Amino acid sequence: QVQLVESGGGLVQPGGSLRLSCAASGIIFSIYAMGWYRQAPGKQRELVATISSGGSTNYADSVKGRFTISRDNAKNTVYLQMNSLKPEDTARYYCKAANVRLNYWGQGTQVTVSS
Repeated sequence: QVQLVESGGGLVQPGGSLRLSCAASGIIFSIYAMGWYRQAPGKQRELVATISSGGSTNYADSVKGRFTISRDNAKNTVYLQMNSLKPEDTARYYCKAANVRLNYWGQGTQVTVSS
């Protein structure tokens, strides 16, 4: 059974930082591309950042220079370090594992940026 479990969300003030984690089980983690997506109320889910099985990264323009995605294949975990958070970063953040045939999603973790 495949499971992706996100953690690390919460309430943070503008300018603050959070580190999200996504622990995967039931897949050969190292061969999957991993990604973080987010969805704000009333909006479509959007890509935040991805990291390939080889470690290549890609970011949405809105988070470049503020967010960093990384992965630890020994721990089957992908991370999203979020710095200089803005109110517009408020959303539910989802982890995704993808290969050429299959996609898996986690349940998400809420991030709220507010003073």
